[in-house]
Amino acid sequence: MLWKGQDMTNETLELTNEWDKVFPASVEVGHEKVTFHNRFGITLAADLYTPKGVSGPRPALAVSGPFGAVKEQSSGLYAQKMAEYGFLTIAFDPSFTGESGGTPRYMNSPDINIEDFQAAVDYLSVRDDVDADNIGIVGICGWGGMALAAAAADPRIKATVVSTMYDMSRVAANGYFDSADSAEARNQMRASVAAQRTADYRSGTYAMAGGVVDPLPDDAPQFVKDYYDYYKTPRGYHPRSLNSNDGWTVIGGSSLMNATLLGYIEEIENAVMIVHGEEAHSFYMGKDAFARLQGDNKVFVPIPGASHTDLYDGGGKNAIPWDQIAEFFALHLC
Repeated sequence: MLWKGQDMTNETLELTNEWDKVFPASVEVGHEKVTFHNRFGITLAADLYTPKGVSGPRPALAVSGPFGAVKEQSSGLYAQKMAEYGFLTIAFDPSFTGESGGTPRYMNSPDINIEDFQAAVDYLSVRDDVDADNIGIVGICGWGGMALAAAAADPRIKATVVSTMYDMSRVAANGYFDSADSAEARNQMRASVAAQRTADYRSGTYAMAGGVVDPLPDDAPQFVKDYYDYYKTPRGYHPRSLNSNDGWTVIGGSSLMNATLLGYIEEIENAVMIVHGEEAHSFYMGKDAFARLQGDNKVFVPIPGASHTDLYDGGGKNAIPWDQIAEFFALHLC
């Protein structure tokens, strides 16, 4: 039982102190490791990036994603880059992944992961060097959908940028490109997950789904080749990344099928920017989400010629519109 005044978390994390990101450190930005906890008592690990030579409370951003990545990959790059523009930022590992706490490992919960964003806002709100009235979030890939859900739930999030977004509940329930959007297909998936749950409980271990396919089949779809090029090569490989290694547990994301992440995004009153590559296989999800948003403070930024993973790190094409993202946050966090 928890009594009033009792500490809400007792997890102790072991954090890596050396720079182990897939991108180089910026000389313009300070960096340190920090932790915070969510309302489920899970302790989250984050990298804090601060602009050098700046004093006083700053607008702040919390960044996470892609789905199955870690903060040493794309989210850390976004956080560091936004710190170069003058924002205080954190890139965090979601619950059950990376250096963050939570057991069993490599599970996904839409409720908990939306809470992870809100917990990041909790943490930023009480820092002396943060302007608590001007906090935004960035969600990349699958955490783009989580970010929109968090923005719908929490008015403290004054501005939201989602990049190359997935609606993970839509993909889980309908398949890619809505190709399995039928009761029959969903019931087959439910039966498969149910059988796996029984097998896992009997064995006392959780079967792993595997990360990005390796070796890469010759006939793999282009977007799978793009994932391989990021997660399985020196460009983006990281030893703690789920997608770079053994992936989620087989049953880890099963609750997404029965979730509706974007159920109330029409009610987001604060500012939203959706950035998406026009050549991304996921483009339809960003376009459809934007069509539902209301108000003149919503912006859609299509990137010609960019694939889904080009917006992870620029893809060697300078595909990420850093200036536009920074200008959007500067306009709405002031």
